[in-house]
Amino acid sequence: MADEYQPIHGAGRSRFGLHGLWGELSAEFFGTFVLICFGDGVVAMAVAALNSSGRAATPTTIFQASGDWLLITFGWAFAVMMGVYVAGGVSGAHINPAVTLALAVRRRFPWKHVIPYMVVQVVGAFVGAALVFWVYGSAISAFDQAAHAVPSLGNALGSYSIFATFPAQYFGGTFGGPFVDEAVGTALLLIGVLAVTDARNMAPISNIGPLIIGFVVFAVGTSFGANTGYAINPARDFGPRLFAFFAGWGKVAIPGTYSVGSFQFSNYFWIPIVAPLVGGVIGALAYDFFIGDVLHARQSRTGSAGEAPAEPGRAAPNVQPDRV
Repeated sequence: MADEYQPIHGAGRSRFGLHGLWGELSAEFFGTFVLICFGDGVVAMAVAALNSSGRAATPTTIFQASGDWLLITFGWAFAVMMGVYVAGGVSGAHINPAVTLALAVRRRFPWKHVIPYMVVQVVGAFVGAALVFWVYGSAISAFDQAAHAVPSLGNALGSYSIFATFPAQYFGGTFGGPFVDEAVGTALLLIGVLAVTDARNMAPISNIGPLIIGFVVFAVGTSFGANTGYAINPARDFGPRLFAFFAGWGKVAIPGTYSVGSFQFSNYFWIPIVAPLVGGVIGALAYDFFIGDVLHARQSRTGSAGEAPAEPGRAAPNVQPDRV
């Protein structure tokens, strides 16, 4: 099949190094871009497009029932699924710095590639958010106008939520609860991802793994989503947050400060970055302690371990002996 494929840019681009790290970075960028297009896109639908287009009770009707949240969680589930399907065969489809860091801590991914992966993930998320804004700009403007909100004045939290996350009002602007929530959600995400992709465990047959990973994200969103909007991915939050800052949402995006009535928080931007990185490592180590090491011990005892199974950190065709 490889001989039948003709590169769109000819053989010259292949010699650029797309068979190695540059190819993986290309896939991580594009996979994260796809993730955000579908993920932020579904939030734009729920927050601005459905109501502004006359498909809701009023021009500002959002989140009046659990069905609205299910729209968001299903949308993000399929967004992750699409991102993993797109990039999985090249880079392993981390599309999440928390996954990249956790795999490096587990010694299944080269430390020297952690920062490049994270950088292109953030850039891909930024570009994905820009595309969503381009497509839904009119709907967002109509929603803000109907809600009497002006992004530059720092009171347009509804339209800002299309791009990045914020803590629930009941936290009172404190950091402890949101940090724990994001760390727990990301830990559960990594436990689910590692369980699904571990060939020693009950791994899904064929290529259904990305769909199951999408449902892991759905489970996190439906069980732990309301506290902070379940970023559980530093690139997913910071890339669109950075775009929102430049697009006019200002301090609500960075440094993450909002104060209207009794609803307020400040300097929140670092929580969806640091907490998922911490939680991802905890989740990966927990999976290895309770499950992974048990599977390894059983295989070692029976002598059936054979060749180490492929990990989600790197698609098999791109594992180069001089790079791991």
